[in-house]
Amino acid sequence: MITKKNSRSNQAVGKFIRMSPIKVQRVLRQISGCSYEEALILLKFLPYRACQPVSKVLKSAAANAMNNANISKENLIVSEAIVGRGPILKRARPRAKGRIFQIFKYTSHIRIILKDKRS
Repeated sequence: MITKKNSRSNQAVGKFIRMSPIKVQRVLRQISGCSYEEALILLKFLPYRACQPVSKVLKSAAANAMNNANISKENLIVSEAIVGRGPILKRARPRAKGRIFQIFKYTSHIRIILKDKRS
């Protein structure tokens, strides 16, 4: 009996990451389409702060693929790397003459989907 491997088991999501989605997208564009090992090497040497949470989500997706679909890490490719906008934290900054300006602190939801090279 042949069972079709579900791509939902080969994904991981990191939610409420305290970083702008634009900054995370810059890193995700670099790793989409790469193999798992290439993506880890890229994330290790890219000079962006967003690499650390992206690396965590990538490792989690690989662990999910190994555990749920029995795919080894050597056969994994980053098929989709998506960032979504999370809730915006609003803070106030006091200004002159009793006024207040708002400060927006952006959050991101990172989703990485891996697929098997052989299929």
